[in-house]
Amino acid sequence: MDWGTDLWDQYDVIDKHTQSGLDLVEKYVKFVKERTEVEQNYAKQLRNLTKKYSPKRGSKEEQECRFSNHQAFLDILNELNDYAGQRELIAENMMMNICIELTKYLQEIKQERKTHLSEAKKAQQSLESTYKQLDCSKKRFEREWREAEKAAQYAEKTDQDINATKADVEKAKQQAHMRTHIAEECKNDYAAQLQKYNKEQSQFYFTDMPLIFNKLQDMDERRVGKLAQGYILFAETEKQVMPIIGKCLEGIVRAGTNVNEKNDSMALIEQHKSGFERPGDLEFEDYSQGINRASSDTSLGTPKGPLDLLGKNKSKPFWLFSKKSKVEPPPLPPLSSSSAPPTPFSTPPAPSPANGPPSPKFGRDPLSYCLKEINKTVKPRISSFRSLRRTPTPTEDFAHLPPEQRRKKLQQKIDDIGKELQKEIDQSEALGKMKDVYEKNPQMGDAATLACQINQTAQNMERLRGELNKYESWLTEAGGRGDTLRYAPHSLNNNGAHNAYSLYLCFSTFSPDGAHSDGSTPDPSQAIYAEFDDDFEEEELAAPIGQCTALYNFPGSSEGTISMQEGEVLDVVEEDKGDGWTRVRRSNGDEGYIPTSYANIKLNK
Repeated sequence: MDWGTDLWDQYDVIDKHTQSGLDLVEKYVKFVKERTEVEQNYAKQLRNLTKKYSPKRGSKEEQECRFSNHQAFLDILNELNDYAGQRELIAENMMMNICIELTKYLQEIKQERKTHLSEAKKAQQSLESTYKQLDCSKKRFEREWREAEKAAQYAEKTDQDINATKADVEKAKQQAHMRTHIAEECKNDYAAQLQKYNKEQSQFYFTDMPLIFNKLQDMDERRVGKLAQGYILFAETEKQVMPIIGKCLEGIVRAGTNVNEKNDSMALIEQHKSGFERPGDLEFEDYSQGINRASSDTSLGTPKGPLDLLGKNKSKPFWLFSKKSKVEPPPLPPLSSSSAPPTPFSTPPAPSPANGPPSPKFGRDPLSYCLKEINKTVKPRISSFRSLRRTPTPTEDFAHLPPEQRRKKLQQKIDDIGKELQKEIDQSEALGKMKDVYEKNPQMGDAATLACQINQTAQNMERLRGELNKYESWLTEAGGRGDTLRYAPHSLNNNGAHNAYSLYLCFSTFSPDGAHSDGSTPDPSQAIYAEFDDDFEEEELAAPIGQCTALYNFPGSSEGTISMQEGEVLDVVEEDKGDGWTRVRRSNGDEGYIPTSYANIKLNK
């Protein structure tokens, strides 16, 4: 069964059907376009959401990322951002594989349909033209035959008329004969035109139009098949990215399972531990004997009083202990001069004997005297504590911080200076080698042009060494760790070449109270620098700071990168500095950079 055989007389139906099929393709393309817009808007909203809740660089929220629950939330934001990227990929693939392809195919099939319909129209016009010729010949034959009959009747009438001459009879007969001859010719022409029309009509209905209808059928079936592929691609496009979307969702689950409440508690302790001792008990001050109370290191004027405990509950830190562990208590005024206000932080008077003579004022009114003395002594002390609670100006040696936090800041500063110093040493080495090359090969460059850079590098090294020694001495003063290798930097470039120099600072052994354990005076400014030969074959590799598991395959084709396979475990040597790359190392010693988002990274606590 085909259209040419069974629908030979349904030209209008076929025309409308093929047009509705093209309209359906166009409608589906429009539908997919709107779907891609939905996906793109969804991805855009997800990205804006992650950007809104992501901590800004250097903000307080970023500093909270050392806690696992904060870091897990950041991981969720990163996974959600990757999920948004997959939604964008779905929209892009739908646009490329469905919309663009179907639009291109729609233009082709429209042109093909137009061609087929044009051929049918031409065949129809040709048949109609033949029919018009047939109709004209038929009407002419009819007209001429009637004229011939009239001429024959007139000739017969003339022949029977007795009044007509022989010439008139002959003329009428000739006219009748001529009309009959013309009628015969028209009859023959009509017969020929009828035969021609019947032949063309048979060709039209049995050959031409069935062929055109079958072509339209084939075109429509191909359109239906192409549209069916578009329907399938609508689902396949999303199914292709489902594994990656699944990994994003698995990453969100993994971020939740990585939360460790105990580690967060320990991190908070490590971050905010001050190192201060707990406040001691207050001594009982007996006013019933009318004597001056004895000053005590644990009285209200010391940092071990209840006011200090109240201050710790506020958001601002208590800066009373910026440099000294305790503050001298304010003295009590002499009992004989109750009208004069006490002077805070003055030298306390010597305590009176326990059984000394009572004050005359105390003897007259003991209760009012005690209340008056308490009001005069306590109120000024409260105000003095409030004044001490003001935030002090930060100092270079971090002496304004609590002991534990001060040691951490100093150690961090020492590490930063050490890194800068290592860079200057590497640059100095490179300039020295370049100078040697220029001296041996003058045509490559002038060695004198490097003198300025070499001097500048040497000055920078001296400056950094001085700062390093200064901060080392402050760390020693703050009770830094003993028997510690204070700085031993080394680096390894992408090609595995070793640095010629490694800088080590001296060892220092200190007792817990900050004194030198061997009794000698340590000199933190003394540093030992060791220069190694260029032929040094092996150099200790930097200790890994964590591990990572590859989430996806990475070819590592660019210079400085390293390839990895999904599921491969690598050591993290250098964490992401904000540029999206993390430096890793294999067990065989190969190092290189990988995209941070391609791996699940766990740093050592």
